[in-house]
Amino acid sequence: MQDNVVESVTGNARIRPIVMPKWGLSMAEGKVTGWLKPVGTRIAVGDEILEVETDKIAGVVEAGDAGILRRAIGARDTIYPVKALIGVIADAEVSDQEIDAFVEGYAAPAEDGEEDAAEAGPKYEFADTPFGRLRYAKRGSGETAIVLVHGFGGDLDNWLFNIDALAGAGTVHAVDLPGHGQSDKTVGTASLAWLSDALLAFMDAQGIGKAHLVGHSMGGAIAMETALAHPERVASLALIGSAGLGEEINGGYTDGFVSASSRRDMKPVLEQLFHDPATVTRQLVEDILKYKRIDGVDGALSALAAGLFPGGRQAGVLADRLKATDVPVLVVFGASDRVIPPAHAEALAGRAQVEVLAEAGHMVQMEKANRVNELLAAHIGR
Repeated sequence: MQDNVVESVTGNARIRPIVMPKWGLSMAEGKVTGWLKPVGTRIAVGDEILEVETDKIAGVVEAGDAGILRRAIGARDTIYPVKALIGVIADAEVSDQEIDAFVEGYAAPAEDGEEDAAEAGPKYEFADTPFGRLRYAKRGSGETAIVLVHGFGGDLDNWLFNIDALAGAGTVHAVDLPGHGQSDKTVGTASLAWLSDALLAFMDAQGIGKAHLVGHSMGGAIAMETALAHPERVASLALIGSAGLGEEINGGYTDGFVSASSRRDMKPVLEQLFHDPATVTRQLVEDILKYKRIDGVDGALSALAAGLFPGGRQAGVLADRLKATDVPVLVVFGASDRVIPPAHAEALAGRAQVEVLAEAGHMVQMEKANRVNELLAAHIGR
């Protein structure tokens, strides 16, 4: 899912460490659940090399550099802290003795002062708006503003593998919409227009005049509604597994998410989000159930499902209206999406850059994070 775990080391650029990645704001450790490549395999950039499980989700570590996998230090079912050395990639001419010395002398990279300050501060922040108190996370410090908008039943952790990667392109905000995550649970009018106004109120609270909006699922439809109603506030749109491009939707997923109250009921619902159902961890299921037990959540989700997806159909289809605008648009879908048909990506064919990624489901920004991050960075950069 992430490629920033293979890094060059000053002093011997022919040896690259594989370290326990840091996925998201609160990850402190991860468990190696298995190596996907045996020692001695030649690794290309982007190859999936091992599986890691966190307290949030199971993920695949992808190589950010090429070479030969010379050491697989991380043991199966063993927990390691973030940045711990768990493997080594090196060129063929590097001797075993050099690699042994590298492993023995390896020290995790020190954080610079700015990163230390960020880590010492609060992991999440809150903004007071007319639509309630909204939780958000912020990364980066560039002039370009990027706002990440999650989908139905999600929260800002849906951008676990994206927020840090996009920080190089600008200042990134990921927000919990009203009724979601740790934001206030009151939903006024269960409509895209109301949710769009809430998003704009958040941008106002952060002093964001104009932003690149990245929306997933329901968040994509909210981003589109914002671009149509207030084009002066939107620099570009990136629509990921987006609602709002066609009428069809898996009503069984939305209804199941709203009604599920036990692990037995919720797990198969969440498995529909991913190409690989094993991505859904026990902790993820428990976290979702814990969220659903908060006062006000049931009412908020029920209202949104009824207002946005009545009768198992999408109420707001915006593709034709969006074609008449000049806002730059990127559309990304997973080919195995079982919530919104991947064919909906073609609704903007010829008007937008369209990418359908193999071996990814509805949470394509998690399952194919490297590629999605590349697409987003290039799109925003243009």
